[in-house]
Amino acid sequence: MKKRNQIINAFRIAFPNTVPIFAGFTFLGITYGIYMNSLGFNAIYPILMSLLIFAGSMEFVAANLLMGVFNPINALFLTLMINARHLFYGISMLEKYRGTGKKKWYMIFGLCDESFAINSTIDVPKNVDKGWVMFFVTMLNHLYWVLGATIGGIFGSFITFNTEGLDFVMTALFVVIFIEQWMKEKKHHGTIAGLGLSTVSLIIFGGNSFIIPAMFAILGLLTLLRKQLEKVEVKHI
Repeated sequence: MKKRNQIINAFRIAFPNTVPIFAGFTFLGITYGIYMNSLGFNAIYPILMSLLIFAGSMEFVAANLLMGVFNPINALFLTLMINARHLFYGISMLEKYRGTGKKKWYMIFGLCDESFAINSTIDVPKNVDKGWVMFFVTMLNHLYWVLGATIGGIFGSFITFNTEGLDFVMTALFVVIFIEQWMKEKKHHGTIAGLGLSTVSLIIFGGNSFIIPAMFAILGLLTLLRKQLEKVEVKHI
């Protein structure tokens, strides 16, 4: 009974934090389902791909790969290129996922930009199991994406309005997440470093290639300054 109450409490904390993701993932998932439908794929394709792949932008790319010549090596390298940022997310979440038991395997599979943003900053009361909170954040975000893809895949052929620009929902969503994180932070050293290095990388490498260099730079800088930043945080507390 006590464990059940802990799980329920964890869900109650996780759900409100994922509500903004619900709007973004559902609408973008619908766009993905419609896109798959427009390529001639049955609704089962976007449903299963959203459930088993759960890779956002890579699923749009995968739709085109399915239309071309079978080339698994090309698909592998393309996937690594597009989703390489998840390597950095994974490294930074190693400590947070420690001690979460079997739940961590699903959380590793379901790690996406939005789940990372929430789980890395969420404030969980001491009497609530943080592992379950992070699990539910991951699960709910996954569910929203599957829900959107399912709706778009099933009803895509009946939708006639212009969906161009709908993907801007995700840009707006990230702005909201960033603002919320900024307001939660007591010190903004990491955020400012991320913004600065990302801007420099954008100028040097351009819009299509700046993400990976920026993440290497951020990881390197924060690793070098980790002890100093931890001291500053302790003093502030």
